[in-house]
Amino acid sequence: MTDVSDAASEASPPPAAPRVPGFDPRMLEALVCPQTHGLLMYDAERQELVSKAAHLAYPIRDGIPVMLSSEARALD
Repeated sequence: MTDVSDAASEASPPPAAPRVPGFDPRMLEALVCPQTHGLLMYDAERQELVSKAAHLAYPIRDGIPVMLSSEARALD
């Protein structure tokens, strides 16, 4: 006869919550502003890459920088 507690212990663990990848700031070494080809600064609070030369902020979505001028936010 099978013990119910044995069957429960053999059950697979509940699935983990999906992990949202974060932006790796080391990527700044390889990324440049698509308009000016200048340096970018990482704004962790807003999850954006900021180009002061172009006065634009490029969004980071699910850890991936969206380097399209049409998706960028104009800076004040």
